[in-house]
Amino acid sequence: MKKDQDFIWTPLSVEHIVQDEWIDFRKVKYRYPDGRVFEPFYQYSRRSYSVIVPVTEDGQYLCVRQFRHGIGEVTTEFPAGGIEPRKTENPEQAISTYGRKAEMEDALICAKRELEEETGYVSDKWTHLITIPSNATVADNYAHVYLARDCRKITGQSLDETEDLEAELLTGEEVEHLIKAGKFQQSVHVMAYLLAQRVLA
Repeated sequence: MKKDQDFIWTPLSVEHIVQDEWIDFRKVKYRYPDGRVFEPFYQYSRRSYSVIVPVTEDGQYLCVRQFRHGIGEVTTEFPAGGIEPRKTENPEQAISTYGRKAEMEDALICAKRELEEETGYVSDKWTHLITIPSNATVADNYAHVYLARDCRKITGQSLDETEDLEAELLTGEEVEHLIKAGKFQQSVHVMAYLLAQRVLA
């Protein structure tokens, strides 16, 4: 059996096509373990983010509906949002990895903030379900997934300038129907729902 290092590609050169506070999109030349050279391979860095599976005190799932530009459709999904980068003197490093431990600490803060801002709900019962690469093939950011139980409404929404979303309460049966019908279209959110069932069972 091969060792892990026998699979690793070695970067030979990197061209930053777009590099700002939102994304670092790169063209990379790699050398395969057997010596062959391959280019271009495109990859990117973006902010890691938190996804919340919110369950109300009466057992309903708190979801949001919003337009998603990638597929050009309105989706139903769970509240989620990007982790704010820690302060840096170089804005271009704002989305770079600054340590997984620090990111884990900030992920829960992000989850609590996004739940309240997007829905007006809060929770005192948080469970970390998983931290997983968002798209391991081409990206280096992570999705931090949480279950929030006994959610209760304390205020209205507080949305960002570019956000336009509607919160709605759904039963577990309704969420599963949307998943089966291909209408709950965020893959990490589907995984989040399935993982939450293990804790709630």
